[in-house]
Amino acid sequence: MDDLPNDPMHRLRAIMARLRDPETGCPWDVEQTFATIAPYTIEEAYEVADAIERQDWDELKGELGDLLFQSVFHAQMAQDADLFDFDDVARAIGDKMIARHPHVFGDESNAKTADQQVADWESVKAAERAAKARGGVLDDVALGLPALMRAEKLQKRAARVGFDWPDIAFVLEKLSEEAREVAEARDSGDAEKLSEEVGDLLFVVANLARHLKVDPEVALRQANAKFVRRFRYIEQQLGKMGSSPEQSDLAEMDTLWDAAKAKGL
Repeated sequence: MDDLPNDPMHRLRAIMARLRDPETGCPWDVEQTFATIAPYTIEEAYEVADAIERQDWDELKGELGDLLFQSVFHAQMAQDADLFDFDDVARAIGDKMIARHPHVFGDESNAKTADQQVADWESVKAAERAAKARGGVLDDVALGLPALMRAEKLQKRAARVGFDWPDIAFVLEKLSEEAREVAEARDSGDAEKLSEEVGDLLFVVANLARHLKVDPEVALRQANAKFVRRFRYIEQQLGKMGSSPEQSDLAEMDTLWDAAKAKGL
C-alpha cells in the first residue's frame, strides 16, 4: 500500500488500475465491461439522490465517492481498450462547461435571469447536437434513463419545436381519455393492449407534471417515501395491538392509514 500516491484523486485512479491489472488484479474487476458496470453506475446515482433527499450529509459523502468510483472504473476500462482515459474525461467536461457558460468564462454579460441562462444553455446544446450530425430532435435522449424521466425529456424536446399542447386543459382531457382506454383494455382481457394503455396513461401523467412544472421523478419518489412512512405507521400500530398486516383486513388498515395521514406522515 505504501507505493500508492498520496494525492486522493491519483490514489483512487491507482487503486482502480491495480484492481484491473490482468495478472495481479481482482478477477471480478478484470472481467467487467461497460455494459456490466452500467447498472451499478445508475444505482449509485440514485443512492446519491436518496442521501440528498434524506439530508444525510455524512452518507452523501460516501455515496458521492461511490459515484466518482464509477467514473474512474469506466475511464479505466476505456484506457485498457485504448479508447480514452480519465484525463480525457475531465478535459472534455471542463471544455464543455466553459463553452456552455460564456457569461462566466467569456465576454457575455452575466446580468441574466436564470430563465435566460437556461434558454442560452439549450441553444448551446442544440448547436452541439447539430455538430454531431444527429438529425432527429429526439435522437440523443438517452435510452438508459428511467422511463418516467425519459418520458419528460422526450416531451420537453418535442415541445421546443412546437409539438405540444397549448394549454393544460388539453392534457387533462387526454388524461381522462387514456384512463377510459385503460378501463376498456382491462375489460377486453387483452394483456398486451392493457400494458400499452397503462404506458400511454403514464406518459400523459409525465406530460401533466411537465406542464405544471413538477419534476415527475421527484414527485413519484416523494410519493413512494410517503407511502413507506404511512405503511410503517400501520405496521407499528398493529404491532402495539399484537397484530400484523397479514392478520388485519383492509378496513382496519385503511383506518390506520387515515390516522397516519392526519398526523402529517
